[in-house]
Amino acid sequence: MSDQHTTPIKLGPLPALIFASRWLQLPLYLGLILAQCVYVYHFGVELFHLIEAAMGSEHALELLTQGMGYKFDPGTEPKLTEAIIMLAVLSLIDVVMISNLLIMVIVGGYETFVSRMHLRGHPDEPEWLGHVNASVLKVKLGTAIIGISSIHLLRSFINAPNLQDRVLIAQTVIHVAFLLSAIAIAYCDKLINSTYPSEGH
Repeated sequence: MSDQHTTPIKLGPLPALIFASRWLQLPLYLGLILAQCVYVYHFGVELFHLIEAAMGSEHALELLTQGMGYKFDPGTEPKLTEAIIMLAVLSLIDVVMISNLLIMVIVGGYETFVSRMHLRGHPDEPEWLGHVNASVLKVKLGTAIIGISSIHLLRSFINAPNLQDRVLIAQTVIHVAFLLSAIAIAYCDKLINSTYPSEGH
C-alpha cells in the first residue's frame, strides 16, 4: 500500500505532454497577481485622495468626484459631503471585494487545475481552500460576483441624480441576471452532488 503512494505513476509520452500542459495556466495566474498589484495601487490612490479631501484639499476632492462620476449641483460650493464619503468608501469596498475574487481565482484555481500547494497544516491556510474543487469554486465565484454587483448597484443608487434612468434599469437587470445565474449554478451543483455523492466530496 505504501509503494502505491511513493512510486510515481509513469505516463506515456502523449499523456505526459497533455498532463504537463496544465502549466500553461501559470502565466495566467501570474498575470492575475500583477492585476492584484494594480488594484492595490488604485486602492492606495483613492484612499489618499479621500484623506486629502477630508483635510480640505479641493484638488483631491475634484479628483475623487471625477473618478466616481459625481457632479455637484450648479451654483453649489464643492465640498466633501456624506454622500461623497459613502461613494468613496463603497469604491474602496468594491476594490477589496474584487481583490478577494482575484485571490480566490488565483489560489483556488492553481490548487484545483495546476498543482498542489501543500498548505495543509499551514497556520495561514484559507479555511475555504480545504474543501475547494471546480464545482465549489464556481459557486463561490458566483457569490463573489453577486456581492461586487450589489456594491456597484448601491453606488449607482446613491449617485442616481447623476445617472440616466436607463443606466440604473440596465444595472438592475444585470444584477438580477447575475443572481439568477448563481442560483442556477448552485442548484445544478446540488443536483450533481445528490446524484453522485462520492464525486461531490
